Amino acid sequence: MVERIHLDPRAGIPLYRQLYGQIKALIDSDELGRGERLPPTRELAGLLGLNRTTVSAAYELLEADGLVEGQVGRGSFVSGRQAKPSGLAWNELLGGAAEVPPVSPDSAISFATSRPAESLFPVEEFARTFDEVMRGAGAPAILQLGSPAGYAPLRRYLLEEARREGTARAGDDVVVTSGCQQALDLLLRLFATPEDTVLLEDPVYPGVRTLLERSGAKLVGLPLGPGGLLIDAFERALARQAPKLLIVTPNFQNPTGVTLSLASRRALLKLARQAGVVVVENDIYGGLRYTGERLPALKELDETGDVILLRSFSKIAFPGLRVGWVTAPRAVAERLADAKQWADLHTDQLSQALLLRFAESGRLEAHHQRVLASGRERLAAVLDACRRCLPREAAYTRPEGGMNLWVRLPEPLDAGELLPRAEREGVTYLPGKYFAVSRPETGGLRLSFAGLDPGLIRKGVGILGAIFSAECERVRLARRSDPAPAMV
Repeated sequence: MVERIHLDPRAGIPLYRQLYGQIKALIDSDELGRGERLPPTRELAGLLGLNRTTVSAAYELLEADGLVEGQVGRGSFVSGRQAKPSGLAWNELLGGAAEVPPVSPDSAISFATSRPAESLFPVEEFARTFDEVMRGAGAPAILQLGSPAGYAPLRRYLLEEARREGTARAGDDVVVTSGCQQALDLLLRLFATPEDTVLLEDPVYPGVRTLLERSGAKLVGLPLGPGGLLIDAFERALARQAPKLLIVTPNFQNPTGVTLSLASRRALLKLARQAGVVVVENDIYGGLRYTGERLPALKELDETGDVILLRSFSKIAFPGLRVGWVTAPRAVAERLADAKQWADLHTDQLSQALLLRFAESGRLEAHHQRVLASGRERLAAVLDACRRCLPREAAYTRPEGGMNLWVRLPEPLDAGELLPRAEREGVTYLPGKYFAVSRPETGGLRLSFAGLDPGLIRKGVGILGAIFSAECERVRLARRSDPAPAMV
């Protein structure tokens, strides 16, 4: 069976759907007969160089179609050819889905998820905040439907803070959203049509790329260097592509952790202004600087006030509350609020009121300082572990904050192919293929360190370093044993 399966990561079809389709074809052609046992998911994943969750997703589709039957303790067995459906063919109607990054096994040291450590959450202080909000005179109104633009007291608070910082002008307003992801979704509804070209960093957070792919816009990835987005590549793209929109993460970019230099920020704004390009500044990690000097936001540097700034409480407070916000020219804010009303009627006022009280009481700032102290320790741990454990041919970024670090393995190592081996050793990460836009990132991988204790960070990077070093050595030996070309 395995030798008849050929998957193409560049085909534009998720690997689990390719695998499902090829196994289905083998069953339909009777090459896999009724009662034949399929390989266990872990075994097939190892043979094909896939993540186990990819194989599991393919098996689930086969079971849903009645082609395969899972038997507890025994495995998955072929049931026969697909029966004529009695209802709608949902998989055909829904079409292809974007490949979703795998979920980390519970037992793994997971570098796969960019999120804060739960051990830092001040649960008792937050419970006190909840009690204060719900015992206040405004509690009934908080539980009622409110403005789609967000809880008015929180919007006033955020706007006042932005004006103090210099990231809001007299013509700006604030719209509260369900995290930065919803903010991006709403902005793309306003600015990205199938005829438009959108520039974004490459590699980039897959949530941004997937939103753009679904909008139908043309995506153009811009390469990154140690100082962030390469301005000469941006300038060339402006001349060749006539883009409408640029989405950029200037501070501790996800997945690389790099920060756009001050000189590049000024140059980017000048070029964007000359070309009439809308700049969306995704500053979700800006509040997580552990070392070095703070750089002004693009919105702060922008003389015209046209930059649209996205921020969130997710990384500095609690991701589960889903509260982000957009600071933008009032005309944009009004259209965003309209689009949001059609999407979900109104935002979650309770979460917003809780975060407002948490901030005004001083508890948010105290928690923020604990997060910074912890992040500083964890960043030092991952940088030290990379220096000591990764093969000398590997390269890695050296962020001054955020939650992520980017590793690039030497050619011809493939981070996706090595992932199953790492998972067998109890460590997981996200390979570069999930972040690529215009260029393959087979040798890249993201290490998200903020959610792990320093001891686990060192242990996990040590395991990865041993795996990568062993593969480097295997490649060296293989090259050494290759026969020399004949002299003629």
